[in-house]
Amino acid sequence: MATDPAPGESHIQEGEIAILASQLRPGVHVRLPVPWMEHQFLFSSFVIADEEQVRLIAAMRLPELYCDLRRCRVAPLPRQPDVAVDPTPTADTATEQARLAALTAALLAEKQERSRVMQRFREGLDQAQKLYIGAATAVSGALRDLPARPQAAATEVLRISADATAALLRDTDSAIVLIAERAHDDRLAAHSLAVMTLSLLIGRQAQLPPAALPAIASGALLHDIGKMQINPSILRSSERNRHEEALYQSHCASGHDAARRAGTLPPPVLDAIRHHHERCDGRGFPDRLSGSAIPLSARIVAIANRFDNLVNPLEPRRALSPSEALSVLWTRERPAFDEQLLQLFIRAMGVYPPGSIVRLTDGRIAAVIAAAAADKPLLPTVMVYAPEVPRQQSIILDLAQTDHLGIERALRLQERSPEELDYLLPRRRINWSHGAERRC
Repeated sequence: MATDPAPGESHIQEGEIAILASQLRPGVHVRLPVPWMEHQFLFSSFVIADEEQVRLIAAMRLPELYCDLRRCRVAPLPRQPDVAVDPTPTADTATEQARLAALTAALLAEKQERSRVMQRFREGLDQAQKLYIGAATAVSGALRDLPARPQAAATEVLRISADATAALLRDTDSAIVLIAERAHDDRLAAHSLAVMTLSLLIGRQAQLPPAALPAIASGALLHDIGKMQINPSILRSSERNRHEEALYQSHCASGHDAARRAGTLPPPVLDAIRHHHERCDGRGFPDRLSGSAIPLSARIVAIANRFDNLVNPLEPRRALSPSEALSVLWTRERPAFDEQLLQLFIRAMGVYPPGSIVRLTDGRIAAVIAAAAADKPLLPTVMVYAPEVPRQQSIILDLAQTDHLGIERALRLQERSPEELDYLLPRRRINWSHGAERRC
């Protein structure tokens, strides 16, 4: 079914010239002035790769095409004067027309199937978004109620954890919540959900028994509850004095005490709350534990907590890309963490973690939305920035299944235009852990 053309799709755009199909050759940029689903090419705007593409475009018999000379690798051919053409087809031309028509039909069918796959993927993302919004609201209420109603709040946290774990086990692509959305007003709830999601991912990578995962999730959700009693200005400060630092570090013990009063939380939950700032080199707090003396749940939550703080810091201008955050964890902060768990986490997230903004080898910009398979770690699934395509039909490519296209390098959010980010990460909707665990 045809789609409405995007604004400006059928009109010449800034920097373009109008050309004819007879002026095309490999290396020339072309934009097709028809809706995306009405032509057989993956993109409406692209640099022609070979003579076959030239023939396919000519067979469309479009009265006019558009070319951005800045994107051309070679100049278009000169425009030829009109000449009379014998309308009687020869056997050779009829055969060629039939071949091109069959190829066009096959490419359109492949594109329609690709569109259906994209739609299923988007539906999974939409479902994950709904789960996130509901969980964020529930977590916010439970954290707020914990001091006054500890048992009821703890019961709600255990319910959320069980639901999240069940979703993860049921559907590994859609169950990882879109935690980079940050649409929820409550930062603590958003951070708690992020740490929960990543902690579940690490638990899966470590092949923990499914029955152990809900406690890991609960500990992650509650790991920062002690901060609720600390002045936000102290939490935000990067230059605390000795008294302020002592107050900050007290959140582990005070949170542990508050959770213990609930009376229903199992030891791994309480361990994660008290010990998530311990370091494997013994330089953490509150008890200066080291190595395996740190409970497993706390070692898992520590990695997830630090990663989210690097990617989503209090000061957005300090935000690192997911790739940069993984590099910091491994090259500069590795002594703080359980090295085996950190290796599992990095392997799951991949070279280009979901949520990364990347430049493809054809120059296009894309967002990674699902991690690569273990045997092709440089080829994840991406959503491509293609303003000529409505975002609800956005082009999603599994690069492992796409010939002649890969990733040139990862980019920083700060390097990209608002238009690109609005398209690729609306309200930062795509998250860097979506689907990552399927890489194992």
